[in-house]
Formats: sequence, structure tokens, C-alpha cells
Amino acid sequence: MIGYVCKYTPVEVFEAMGVEIGRIQPEVTNFNQADTLMHPNICSFTKSVLEDVLAGDYEGVVLTTCCDSIRRLYDVLKQQCPGKFLYLLDVPRKINDFSTDMYRKNILDMVHAYEAFSGKIFDEIVLKQLLERREAGQNLRTAPKNKASVHIGLMGARCSKGIIDLLENRGVDILFDMTCTGLKREFHVEPDNLLQAYAWQLLNQVPCLRMVKAVNRENYMEGFRDRLDGILYHTVQFCDNYAYEYTDLKHRLDIPMLMVETDATKQCEGQIRTRVEAFIESLKIAKGASIGKKSLKKAEDGKMYVLGIDSGSTSTNAVILNENKEIVAFDVVRTGAKSGESAERILSEILERAGLKREDISLIVSTGYGRVSIPFADENVTEISCHGRGAHYFNPDVRTILDIGGQDSKAIRLNENGEVVDFVMNDKCAAGTGRFLEMMARTLEMDISEMGPESLKWKEDIDISSMCSVFAESEVISLIALNKEKADIAHGLHKAIANKSYSLLKRVGLNETFMMTGGVAKNPGVVKAVEEKLGSKLFICKEPEIVGALGAALFGLDK
Repeated sequence: MIGYVCKYTPVEVFEAMGVEIGRIQPEVTNFNQADTLMHPNICSFTKSVLEDVLAGDYEGVVLTTCCDSIRRLYDVLKQQCPGKFLYLLDVPRKINDFSTDMYRKNILDMVHAYEAFSGKIFDEIVLKQLLERREAGQNLRTAPKNKASVHIGLMGARCSKGIIDLLENRGVDILFDMTCTGLKREFHVEPDNLLQAYAWQLLNQVPCLRMVKAVNRENYMEGFRDRLDGILYHTVQFCDNYAYEYTDLKHRLDIPMLMVETDATKQCEGQIRTRVEAFIESLKIAKGASIGKKSLKKAEDGKMYVLGIDSGSTSTNAVILNENKEIVAFDVVRTGAKSGESAERILSEILERAGLKREDISLIVSTGYGRVSIPFADENVTEISCHGRGAHYFNPDVRTILDIGGQDSKAIRLNENGEVVDFVMNDKCAAGTGRFLEMMARTLEMDISEMGPESLKWKEDIDISSMCSVFAESEVISLIALNKEKADIAHGLHKAIANKSYSLLKRVGLNETFMMTGGVAKNPGVVKAVEEKLGSKLFICKEPEIVGALGAALFGLDK
């Protein structure tokens, strides 16, 4: 098979020659070979393609001159894949008569190169027949009858199959795919000068960002605006062009947008699942889409009880609500090596605390990173939506939430109904999270519970320059060697977390009233540092770790 990556590749020319040609959709888990063969700052999608080609059984690969990373990929493949058909097709950036004719000639040069490589012969009549069949199929195509409650568009760099599957499994209708290799290929056959017309139609697809006509990309959405609920914008690490377009569109378009950045590995799909699912949930709520109702039995005492369980990386939290939205019981346990076992343990404990039996619970809703690993849960909702509901329950005036958990930080903006309007997450490393503080406490030879109160005794204002757990630990060790006081070092760490949190909050808008949730909200040193940075008080409920579990229980009552 011949592999390709760019939508401007003349796929139909190879098909007319009887060649199997397919889009490369890498699903790699590491860049072991790519990191050896390529510069570290090369686009991660390019690296994933290299890993896929080196591991796959491709007859050859056709690349285009879309960016410097792909050009470097071609250079590496020429060295690493002798005997394969490797071709770099020059695609013009402008679209006019001259560039179209040049592209036609470039396509013919590629055809001649493949003929010399394979011994196969290109026949323009066969291409014409193939395009005519495709055109006839286009004319017969009818619009799908999609009853999805949410309709979104895809933009940016190419999404992985995992993201597409996630959307489709959630019942989302993808109205258009404007990613760099997206969109359907549709052609109108011109009987005269077939190749010239074919080249012109290839170039006149909705442009990618390297094309001069990229300014017209936004116009393509106009035909969908009456049905478009939101845009999922995907970027790839080290692909700055698309990050620029997202920033521009975010400021100019009055459409909900979510940007996710991946490194093109399979592991990244797990990281972004929460973001994508929370985005879908917020769009459904904004449309007033029904989440469905269930006819549920009641407990022996005639009341209805729902259980919300938040399976986090550090703690597993649970809340039982009755039908009057009153908290019957709550519990917090340490998450062990298996989230499912921790969930079973807290279920047993909270039922005993509430004086209830398992069959008394009408519905169990899970949330958190381990929500899909809880076999006894009836439903699951993302922690972003749940934190919004839980925060609104404790204080309806809250508009901005800072949630610092064990392994991630979130900033969430709410409307007056407690619905999520916008959110951002930092889940690519443990910087500034509970795990970060635990590591620093061990380095300072302190219990994590002592770190906050001790930091309030600071006298010397110390700045911690790095938020990376590894580098920050080295910095703390250096400060210890300089005989600095533990209180001063702890204050410096908390101040660094406050600075990072402030940057996160600014991205959703600094709208009062502010609330802090998660286990780190129990740290008075962090709370004070964040308040000083914000210039505003933080509302903190009595048990900030149960906000997500409470929100899950509230969603259960909605059911």
C-alpha cells in the first residue's frame, strides 16, 4: 500500500493505476526511533508517521511540501527506507491558472516516477472513468437523518481516530471536518483537459493554513451556523499555525470552542477524554437537551437515595443525597493502586455510615478519572460538569472555580444557573497539584498536613522559579543546603502554585465569586497565596474534596 497524509495528495491517480493507497493514521505509543532520527522540536504528528511507516508494511509514501516537519520526514525516510517508493510532491500555495498548471505537471512527474518504480502504466481514460463514478455517487448521496442532540465541527490539525470514535460513541453529529486532512473529496469531471481540471479541484478544497486562501476558511462554516453548537479545535504539539488560528477564532466567533492539544500518541486520547466529554455535556445543557429520566424504586423508608462517587487520582470521594437534595452522608478515602477497589471500599463505608443497604440506592453516578472503571455505577459524568453543579449547590453566587486535585488543575467558569460556560485544564504534568505538594513535603521532611500552617510563618520572600516536580525538588534541595527556613521555602512553593493557578483562571475569566475545591483547598498556605494573587477571597466549603461527588449525585437526582 502507498501511504499519504495530506488532503492535496492526488489519491485518485494511484487508484486509477490499480494501486491501494490509504491515509496514514498512526496509533503509536512512543517515539523511540523518531527521537533518535529527528530533532526534538519536530511536530509530534510527523514523528508518529515516521514510527508508523518504519513499523508498517508500506510499498511507499507520498508526502507534500506542506511544512518543514514533513520535509524533514521525507529526508529521514529516504535514508531509512531504501527500496520503497518515496515522493515529495510540491503543492503550490496560491491558486491561479499558473499554479494549477504547475501542479498538473508536478502530478505527472510523480506519476512518471511511480511508473519507473513499479512498471505500472497510468491511463488518463481510467482516471476519467473513476472520477465519473465518484461524481455519480456524489449526486445520489442524501443527507443523513441524524437525530443527535449535539452538532459540532472539527477544525485544526488532524484528529486521531480515537477522538473521532469518542465523539461518535457519544452520539455527536460531526457537521464538518476542517482539519488539515479532513473533508470529503468531491470532483466534477471536465471532459476537456481532465488533469488540469483535476489539479484545479484538488487545490480548491477548503484550504489548510499553508494556503494563501486560508483567510476564507471561516466562510465554509456559514452554511452550518444554524445547526452548529460548538467547535472542537485540535492542535498537535509543535504545530503553531493552528494554535494561532484558534486564538483568532476564539476572540472573533460567538461559538463555544474547545481546544485540545495532543502529541499524536494513543496515551494522549485518555488525557483529553475528560475535556471532550465535558465539552459535549456543556453543549447539551446549553441546548436544554434531555438527559433522560428513569423510573426508580425507593428505599424501604419510602425515600429515594442517590450516590455520587468521585474517583480521583489521590482520593475517592462519595456523597449520598436524598430526594430533597439533602446530604445524608459523605466519605473520603485514599485511592489505592486500583480505582475500582477503592470505589468498592468507599461504597461499603458510606452505606454503613448512612445506615442504608446497597438496594436502597436508586442510582449511582460516577465521575473523576476512574469513573469508567467503577463497574457498579449506573451513569458517569465528567468531573468538570460535576464540580459546576456541586459548587452551585454550596454557593449559587460562585462564578469561577479553581479545582486543584491530585494530578491536575482546572479553572471552570459558571453561569448563574451553575452550568459550565468555559473551562481549562492542566493535566499534562503534576506541576502545582497535590502530588507536587506531597513530593515537596517529603523533601522538606514534613507531613503534608503541616506544610500549609508552617508556610504562614514565613519571613523571607523566596521565589521558586520552576514548577516542574523534578526541577522544583532540585531547587528546594539547593535552598535547604543554603540553610533556608522550611516556612520560607514552603511559602515560596505555595506562591508559585498561586501564580500558576492565576494564569489558569485568567484563561476562563476572573469573575467573582471565586471558589476553590479539591484536596489542596485544605492547605491554608495555598489558599492565602491564591487570594493575595487574585485580590479576592475564596469561598471554600466545609469539605472541598466532595464537591465533584456531590455534583455527580445531583446529576443522579436529575435522572
